[in-house]
Amino acid sequence: MNPPANDERWRGALEVCRVLSDAGHRALLAGGCVRDLLLDRAPKDYDIATSARPEAVAKLFESVISVGAAFGVQIVTRAEGNYEVATFRRDGPYVDGRHPSRVEFLGEEEDAKRRDFTINALFFDPETEAIVDYVGGQADLRDGILRAVGNARARFEEDHLRLLRAVRFAARLGFAIEIKTREAIVEGAASIRKTSAERVRDELTKMLIEGSAKQAFELMDETGLLTEVLPEIAQMKGVEQPPEYHPEGDVFVHTLLLLDALKDATPTLAFGALLHDVGKPRTQTYEDRIRFNLHDKVGARLTEKICGRLRMSNQDTERITWLVEQHMRVATTPQMRESKLKRLVRQDGFNELLELFRIDCIASHNKLETYQWLKDYADNLQPEEVCPQRLLTGRDLIAMGYRPSALFKEILIALEDAQLEGQITNSEEARTMVRQRWAL
Repeated sequence: MNPPANDERWRGALEVCRVLSDAGHRALLAGGCVRDLLLDRAPKDYDIATSARPEAVAKLFESVISVGAAFGVQIVTRAEGNYEVATFRRDGPYVDGRHPSRVEFLGEEEDAKRRDFTINALFFDPETEAIVDYVGGQADLRDGILRAVGNARARFEEDHLRLLRAVRFAARLGFAIEIKTREAIVEGAASIRKTSAERVRDELTKMLIEGSAKQAFELMDETGLLTEVLPEIAQMKGVEQPPEYHPEGDVFVHTLLLLDALKDATPTLAFGALLHDVGKPRTQTYEDRIRFNLHDKVGARLTEKICGRLRMSNQDTERITWLVEQHMRVATTPQMRESKLKRLVRQDGFNELLELFRIDCIASHNKLETYQWLKDYADNLQPEEVCPQRLLTGRDLIAMGYRPSALFKEILIALEDAQLEGQITNSEEARTMVRQRWAL
C-alpha cells in the first residue's frame, strides 16, 4: 500500500491513531479508506477502529462530537478534517433493518466480521504498516470480487440499504458480485422498500455522480432492484424509438448510454439525465412514425412525483423537473426569437440544460451542431445583453398617466422583449413604443 503523498488528512489520521496508541489502545485505520489505498485511489475520508471505549476517546482529544456513543462512535475533529473513531464491536440483532438493538464491545476480529463486504472489512496498522485481514478481503480485492462478509442474506437483513451499496461498489470498482451475494440481492430486492426514502435517494445520488452510473443501473436492473426503487425507469425497457433519430435502441438503452456520458455531474443534472425521457413510455404512439408527443410535459409531472417520493428538497425538485420539461426546447434554439433565446440562456439551470442536451445527442444520433451553435452563442453574450437594465418601471408608467393594473405586466414584458431584440435601446424609445401600442 502506498500512503498518499502530501495528504494532510492522512497525516491527521495517523496522529489520531498515535494518540490512541500512546494511551495504550489498539488503533487501526478501517474500512473504505484501506480499500481505496490498496486500490491506489484517494480515500474520501479516514475512519479509525479502536479498542478504546467512547468515553476514553472523548477524554483523549480536545474536540469530539458524540454522534453515536451507544454504538461506540465518536467524531474527532481536527484541522485536517473529521475522523470517525469507533470502538471494536459486535452488533446485536437488527430490529429495524438499519440499527442493531445493542452492541458488544469486543475485539477487532469480531468488528471485521460485522461489516458489510470483505473489501470494506480490512484494517491497516500504522505501527507495523501491516494489513489486518480477517475475512479474505485482500484476495477479493485482487480478484475483483464483491462478497458479503459471512452469510450474505444475514448481512442484507441487518441493513437493507446494503442491497444498493453492493451494486454501487461493484459498479464503481468494476467488480463482479460473488454468486451467493448476488443471489441474496435478487432474493431480498423487495426489502429495499423498507429503507427510508432519504437513504435510498442518497445512495442513488452516489451511483449517478461517481462515474459508473450506467453499470450501476444495469446491475440494478439485473438484480430486480430497479423495479423496486424506480419502476418508472424499468418501464423504459422495450419502448421502441424511431430509428432515424435513435439508432441506439429503446428508451432504456438510450438512457443508459446517456448516463454513461455523465462526467463530473451535479446531482440535479444527474437526476435530470436519468429522468429526461421518463414520460416516453406513457406517451408512445404509432402514427407516421413512432412519436412521443408531449413526453417532456408528462415527464415533468412524473419527475415531480418521483422527487417527492425520494424526499428531495424543493430546490432540487424544481431544478430537476425544469430540466426534464425543457430538454426538448434546446433543439429549436436556432429558430427562436432573440428575446426567448436570451431568457433561456439567463436561466440559473441553463448550463446543466445545455450539458443535458449534449449528452442526449451523444446517446442518440451524435449530431452536435446545434449544441455547439448554442454554446458559442451563450459564450459570446455579454451580461448586459442577457439581463439589460429596465428602460421603464411601473413608476415611469404611472408618471406617463397610466393607472396601475394587470396591463403593467404586459407592457413591461413587451418592453423587455423589444430591448432583448435590439428594437429599443433607451428610455425615450421605450416611452414612444408604449404610447404607440397602448394609447391612453
